[in-house]
Amino acid sequence: MIKIGVITASDRASAGIYEDISGVAIQETMSDYLKSEHEIVYRCIPDNQDTIEETMMELCDREGCCLVVTTGGTGPAKRDVTPEATENVCEKMMPGFGELMRQVSLKYVPTAILSRQTAGIRGKSLIINLPGKPKSIRECLDAVFPAVPYCIDLIEGPYLECNEEVIKAFRPKQ
Repeated sequence: MIKIGVITASDRASAGIYEDISGVAIQETMSDYLKSEHEIVYRCIPDNQDTIEETMMELCDREGCCLVVTTGGTGPAKRDVTPEATENVCEKMMPGFGELMRQVSLKYVPTAILSRQTAGIRGKSLIINLPGKPKSIRECLDAVFPAVPYCIDLIEGPYLECNEEVIKAFRPKQ
């Protein structure tokens, strides 16, 4: 079974102060995108760097998620530490993901330059940091997801088949 990890880093959502609509948006987007049968492994945790790192390692190493998508904690505020956690747990950083997401977001909001989204590889898992707003999540995923299945192929993860009516994965011709 293909496993996709979803992590929401939010003090308030993890405390039940408000509903985690961002984590739900990621799950819905994955259901729209993927034709492959998959299971979502979801965690809603506080904005604490150690907790974020531990959760990423759990989803990658123990749960075997080939893709871990995070939301929250990518801005300049003191509690925004998701990119630092991602850098600490990854062997290789994939800065092109963050560059493209910021480029796309700048079409909608000038504050996209404040975002510190990034991505990286941990073992056979790709970790991608997304913004916190559901609309921005979809805009960013629409931009980067065509490269995700091939990236997972290259790190020897499972073959992800996309619903081509929604999004087309790019894989070079063999």
